[in-house]
Amino acid sequence: MLHTLDAPAVRTWCRLALRSLGQAREEIDALNVYPVPDGDTGTNLYLTVESAAAAVEDSFAAAARDGAGDTVPELGDSVRAMARGALLGARGNSGVILAQWLRGTAETLAAAGGGAEQLRAALLKAAESAYQAVAEPVEGTLLTVAAAAAREADKAGGSLAQVADTAYRSARQALLRTPQQLAVLADAGVVDAGGRGLVAVLGALADAVAGHHPMGPVALSQPLPPVGAAGDCEGHVRPPGPGHPAFEVIYLLDAPDAELPVLRARLAELGDSLVVGGGDGLWNVHVHVDDAGAAVEAGVRAGRPYQIRITHFAEAAARAGAADSRGERERSARTVLSVVSGEGLADLCEQAGAAVLHADPDRPPASAELAEAVRRAGAREVILLLNDPELRAAAGAAADQLREEGVRIAVLPTRSPVQGLAALAVHEASRRFDEDVVAMTSAAGATRYAELAVAEGESWTMAGVCQAGDVLGLIDGDVAVIGADLAGTGETVLARMLAAGGELVTLVLGEGAPRGLADQLVAHARRQRPEVDAVVFEGGQEWAPLLIGVE
Repeated sequence: MLHTLDAPAVRTWCRLALRSLGQAREEIDALNVYPVPDGDTGTNLYLTVESAAAAVEDSFAAAARDGAGDTVPELGDSVRAMARGALLGARGNSGVILAQWLRGTAETLAAAGGGAEQLRAALLKAAESAYQAVAEPVEGTLLTVAAAAAREADKAGGSLAQVADTAYRSARQALLRTPQQLAVLADAGVVDAGGRGLVAVLGALADAVAGHHPMGPVALSQPLPPVGAAGDCEGHVRPPGPGHPAFEVIYLLDAPDAELPVLRARLAELGDSLVVGGGDGLWNVHVHVDDAGAAVEAGVRAGRPYQIRITHFAEAAARAGAADSRGERERSARTVLSVVSGEGLADLCEQAGAAVLHADPDRPPASAELAEAVRRAGAREVILLLNDPELRAAAGAAADQLREEGVRIAVLPTRSPVQGLAALAVHEASRRFDEDVVAMTSAAGATRYAELAVAEGESWTMAGVCQAGDVLGLIDGDVAVIGADLAGTGETVLARMLAAGGELVTLVLGEGAPRGLADQLVAHARRQRPEVDAVVFEGGQEWAPLLIGVE
């Protein structure tokens, strides 16, 4: 349990927040009825925090380059990176408000430190900053949840963990009260979508302070009590009702602080849902208007707008319901895109007819990278093989964007490259898309997977306590065996897997696999099950000396 926030804790907070928002993304999208029922609040919040998390990772990489050994950034550097990353990547109304909330948090922590008293002050500053970003604050929204969390945390005494936990629990209770404060929520029978996202972020903060590992349980694994669902919001975009502005305009703006009052006044005249976040000359502007050109022109008068995004709500709704026919004609029929790490694995996938996205094992691809890889493939239909369970949330956000562009995409949540190889083995482009997806999903699901890894330090696992240098045998994602060497651990893992049956064993050797390991394991498998076939591939992956698949 932490007594003071530091840069590694901020990194953990961002990772946990991204994971939690990824898990809740579709739920939050379905809750989205205010200010516009466009079903994208969860996705926007996820993309905003994804950008914040990437900026924090960059701050660690920069510190490692500039220093020596285990050098990490200062707390101030990490929180400022988090806030700036969120501002640059903020999407939608709620995303800009969340980015401003993170900026308020960062300003206090960077200036005063990361103790319990400073966190209380940071949460108050964050809530204040979020309110200031919104031209016409409305209660029953993310703002209300932020204020309640800050107010109750300010009353909490004790440790850093107690402050964070009080903020989280108070936010949950405030979220459940939002339908009583905003009629549109009560009419739809839902809680506020943006507030639900902030609860996820505060839950991640509470977990990070409590010392939970980024891969451990998240506070929001304890679900909120059901409050209803937005029904016809789920799964598609609805255009705004009569009288609502037709366009959403978002842009980044380089402008002096002194220009902001005039800009705010002009944009308030043009439309509603106005949120301006940022500071120190960099701003993220969000507004709903009927005259999109005038909204951009107001930015030009204030400074230099860029990364301008204009969405016509009615057209967005139409795109979500039907793919653009011109885009359909320009794209080829179907592509399988496989995300892999290791030259050998990439070659195997390409030989099987897949396009490949090379992944850095230390930094998995973000949603924007996945979406861009699909666009480069230029196909009308895409089957995406993730080969890593941690990519599911990013892939879901990317898929939502691509469907709006007319791409028919199926995300196969393969959890290991051996499952991806099994899926590729049955891929047939001549089949109907749905039939191909079902066949590939079935093949992947029928493949149990395992890997060998070397422990970097002492840790608790499902199989007991491991020490640095121990060989870990993971079966279906959980540590099942702790051994002293690769060969012996591999034999034990393989024996356990074959005890449940199997016809084909696939071994994928990593970069660090010793010579003779594959021959020894194949011989061991055939002694146990003479009828089993075995294939061996050179995968070249750095992160695991051996991958095992049993079909």
